[in-house]
This record gives sequence, C-alpha cells and structure tokens, in this order.
Amino acid sequence: MTSKQLLMIVGDFVEDYEAMVPFQALQAVGHEVHAVCPEKETGDSVKTAVHDFRGDQTYLEERGHDFEVTATMNEVDPADYDGLVVPGGRAPEYLRTYDEVLETVQHFFEEEKPVAALCHGPQILAAADVLDGYEMTAYPAVRAEVEAAGCSWVDGVVTDRNLVTGQAWPDHPEWIAGFLDLLGTEIQHGEPVAAD
Repeated sequence: MTSKQLLMIVGDFVEDYEAMVPFQALQAVGHEVHAVCPEKETGDSVKTAVHDFRGDQTYLEERGHDFEVTATMNEVDPADYDGLVVPGGRAPEYLRTYDEVLETVQHFFEEEKPVAALCHGPQILAAADVLDGYEMTAYPAVRAEVEAAGCSWVDGVVTDRNLVTGQAWPDHPEWIAGFLDLLGTEIQHGEPVAAD
C-alpha cells in the first residue's frame, strides 16, 4: 500500500470520537494525517466534546479530551494532500467562517480528491459551495442546510464520486471503510501466529 498524506480540519469542540477515531485508524493502516485548526499552531490543542445519543430530541454533549493539532493551517498547502477529513461536533458552525478553511475544502473538490465528512462537518462543505449535485448525508439536523446547498439527501453512509458522508460516529466502520476505498487503500493481514 502506498501511504497517503491526509489533512483533517478540527476546531474547539470538534466531536471527540469523530476526530480521534479516524485520526488514529487512518494512521494505523499506514497513512500520515495532519490535523489543522485556524489560529492554532503545531502542538496546540483543541478541546473536544463527546456527543451521546440517549433517546432525547438531540444529542447530549459532554467535555471530551484535548486533541493535539499536528500542523499549522496557514503553513500547509492543500495541494500536498491526497485526501481531506472533516469531522463534526460544534466546530464546523464557526470553522466555516474562515476563508482558509473554505478555500482548502474547495481545492479538494476542484481536484476531485477524496473527502470524508461526518455529522456537522458538511456545514463546512455547504459554506464552501461544493455540494451541488451530490448525494450525501449528515447529522439529521443539518439536512435542510445541505439540501439548500444543492445536494440530494440519503439516510445512512453514502459515497458519491469523491465524497463519503455519514450521520455521526456510530457510522465510523462503514464511513472509514468508504474513505479507505476512495483512497485506494488495500489492507493486507497475515495469518495469526499461535503463541507457544
């Protein structure tokens, strides 16, 4: 497998699982992942939030971990990356106000590079004006926003061209697998060895 260079856009109160799990899973299969945040530099941290679904009208939010930013956003060139990850949480509602975030997202769509967006992450894609004509999903409360941006709504994980989307962290297995397919990642495992 050829290792890919991947970019992940995060911010304060990004959903904990939606940042941590793909960040680690993509590294576990050999990809290099750089997490960036506007106004933060390499080594800074963002606060995360854990969103839980307990039968209420919306999710419950609790404080999560600190997640380290591994690159400085204004020093990275999107052209150096093979794919983009846009996790959810509350971060997308304000990250979409940064021109550098929107321009980065636009680059990946203009070049038809793989993009994985989850939960509220598609709010950034809608603000970047890149969703017209796509079939996709997001956290259900974001449906009206992404449909207004020109997409067709699908329930469940969906891949359309260069974009794979899911509704929230319970979609991780299928969503991450879909992104790995877009990246052309082939995972080889050896036979287990019995312990003596």
